[in-house]
Amino acid sequence: MSQNVKTFTFLVEGGKATAGPPIGPALGPLGLNVMQVVNKINQLTKDFAGMRVPVKVTVDVEKKTFEVEVGTPTTAALIVKELQVSKGAHQPGHETIGNLTMEQVIKIAQVKM
Repeated sequence: MSQNVKTFTFLVEGGKATAGPPIGPALGPLGLNVMQVVNKINQLTKDFAGMRVPVKVTVDVEKKTFEVEVGTPTTAALIVKELQVSKGAHQPGHETIGNLTMEQVIKIAQVKM
């Protein structure tokens, strides 16, 4: 990549990124084909369906090329998945939606490592 490189970080739902905000408005002005970027993100995050995943897009502005790097899902998303609930508490710190076993905590920690 050349000297003129820009990096963007997005938090997207696995396999469901769209060309709308925040991806489209951030990458469109750089002259990239936003749908190519979105399709690549969806391809790389399809295994994390239903979870929010951090995605880092590095763009070479001069060459109009990009690289996509996928991180691990957020800890909150992994906990919600392990508890098998649709979403977290409405009042965090005041409301309990479930209890994790030590095995579930270890499993989440291993994914995050």
